[in-house]
Amino acid sequence: MTYEASMQRLGEIVKKLEDGGLPLDESLELYKEGTALAVECRKMLENAKLEMSIVSEDKNDGSDG
Repeated sequence: MTYEASMQRLGEIVKKLEDGGLPLDESLELYKEGTALAVECRKMLENAKLEMSIVSEDKNDGSDG
């Protein structure tokens, strides 16, 4: 799942939980899914930041590739 798709799904989950009215078991499952998505999104952002750092270092070193 892409970062954008994960964030969209996470937004849907947050809205459902904030709206309330869900059975406890469904709320718990959504909470678990949301937590897992948040962890994955954080990992994707950290990886992107690392890649950007590597590219910046390569440019600063004068390398072409």
